Amino acid sequence: MVNSTSLMRFVQPEVIARRTNSRGLQLDPTVLLRHAKRAPKLDVLRRLAGRSICEHTDVSREETIELCRLAALMEANDVAGHHPLDGKLVITAFFEASTRTRLSFESAVLRLDGKILSVPDGSVTGTAKGESLADVGEMFNSYADLVVVRHPETDALRELATGLDLPIINAGNGSGEHPTQALVDWFALLKWRPELADRNVAADRKIHLGIIGTPGNMRAVKSFLLRAVDFAPAIRKLTVVSEMADPFGNVLDDADRLGFEVEITNESAPVLPTLDVVYMNSIALLGDSYHLLGEQYQLHPGGGLRPDAVVMHPLARREELSTKLDETPQNLYFAQAAGATYLRQALLTAVLDRLERLPFLTAE
Repeated sequence: MVNSTSLMRFVQPEVIARRTNSRGLQLDPTVLLRHAKRAPKLDVLRRLAGRSICEHTDVSREETIELCRLAALMEANDVAGHHPLDGKLVITAFFEASTRTRLSFESAVLRLDGKILSVPDGSVTGTAKGESLADVGEMFNSYADLVVVRHPETDALRELATGLDLPIINAGNGSGEHPTQALVDWFALLKWRPELADRNVAADRKIHLGIIGTPGNMRAVKSFLLRAVDFAPAIRKLTVVSEMADPFGNVLDDADRLGFEVEITNESAPVLPTLDVVYMNSIALLGDSYHLLGEQYQLHPGGGLRPDAVVMHPLARREELSTKLDETPQNLYFAQAAGATYLRQALLTAVLDRLERLPFLTAE
């Protein structure tokens, strides 16, 4: 395992400069690497080999942090020349609309020299003729090494997995979870403030985290919140702004045991000036259609945000997030989206057991 000094020789500034987002806050992956003062823990990352990632509990706090550090290294390097996924085939089966998630997974595979079999629309599969998802999963076994699935039905992954022997990654299941989106979200936050990964965070560096949305009905918001629990030592307070009296549903069974204060309000104006991080969304998949929840909570320049606060959004956005914020340093959402490919590169390399092909994990 390389130490922190030799680790930095793998950082390629020209690669970082070429791949940063064009607008909003720019995140430097080397900040996360320097804070760690060591290479990612190979023994921790190896635990992910062959594992399915269907919900937040499938990746531990320690594994999340090490994946983020590996993703930072991959962002700081041109790793394609080492062909980590050469010979591997990944199916991306999207039975529900997607832009960022599908393309970032496919970009991750192709940049690592793997190959993609894409199902961009469920209507082109046998399910359109009444075939069961269990039978679809059985067929997938013969075609690839890993399956990435998005489906509008919450129970679809369970049915698919009954016939599937390959690792499966959940790219969103109805109103269930979107676990890799949460990993992407926290990758951005750890690059923004790397001490959030520490067990002991100074009181003045703990964050007041705000969520504008309804975790019980929004899978990206739900997954972000469930992953936030892992970083409780770095959170001073959580405020959820929602039009619903019970925005959690069954997401948090015992909020009193989280390790930080929880506040629920239906007014955003009083709390915005106190927040360090604002995570927002308005699009919810309820039943078989999309609904806008909380669209009355709109963020725009001069709307009460602190100058040093950052805004996150899983995208796609509607009226709740003004495009006028795009040019400001409060815009973390473009950097958040730009980091998705690297986080998913790290996850795929670990799950497909190709870590030994990365020179910065094997060099002395």
